[in-house]
Amino acid sequence: MGGWARGAVVFSLFMLAPSAHAFGQWVTYPTSNVPRLANGQPDLKAPAPRQADGKPDFVGFWQPDRTRECTPDLASKVRLTQPCKPGEKVNVPNGPGSVPGGLPLQPWAAELAKKRTAELSKDDPHVRCQPDPYPRVYWLPHFTKIFHVPGELLMLNEWNAEFRQIYTDGRPLPEDPHPIYSGYSIGKWERDTFVITTKGFSESQWLDTAGNPFTDATTMTERITRPNFGTLNLAITIDDPKAYTKPFTIDMNMKIMIDTQMIEEFCLENEKDSARLVGPTGGK
Repeated sequence: MGGWARGAVVFSLFMLAPSAHAFGQWVTYPTSNVPRLANGQPDLKAPAPRQADGKPDFVGFWQPDRTRECTPDLASKVRLTQPCKPGEKVNVPNGPGSVPGGLPLQPWAAELAKKRTAELSKDDPHVRCQPDPYPRVYWLPHFTKIFHVPGELLMLNEWNAEFRQIYTDGRPLPEDPHPIYSGYSIGKWERDTFVITTKGFSESQWLDTAGNPFTDATTMTERITRPNFGTLNLAITIDDPKAYTKPFTIDMNMKIMIDTQMIEEFCLENEKDSARLVGPTGGK
């Protein structure tokens, strides 16, 4: 069986397996403080909640959302497979594949991504259970839980219980950081937009399954807004002069997940798949 087909089977089995235990967890427990329509359904278009200081509240479970409402400027934000009419719902790519015009790769980086794709991404750190860096976590189909505490915004992700700390206490970025997977992040508010600056990423990470590189030269700037109760919008700008000829921005939405909870997913638990991943020539 080919590497991609085998991965699809493994993913399908993973998605089916938790259903047998659904009644033993809080996966249907009602979420509190959800605005409701007259028929009892969540009002996802209701105004975004606010913190005590008046800033938007990002608390909740969030998952990547490929469904976007067509707006006059949507094609300038994400790659569309065909033109859309204002107001209609369209499916768009998430992650680097959504960048209009494609990624501005340096020649060596383009050749590396081409090679990795030709090898069916058999060396992808994700399928070998290594931690994923932010931003890659954002376009994987897992839940992220966000909450605010004094001096920080925290993100928890289902994949291998990953966490991220964004400091809002006024500290500067470290001058000579020891490289780590998701880097070092500081955040501030610009009116209703939360702006995160991150540096100090470890080397040789993958930005996506296609194998586009992501190096230790990266500065990542995220601008997060909550236009309504059900949506977060992220404009993620990657400035990596080692791998790309210019900065580029990935624009995406995340949707709120209601009446559910995060589920543990530890990739290494009984993991037997990565040893069987092979390229088209059979090399592991």
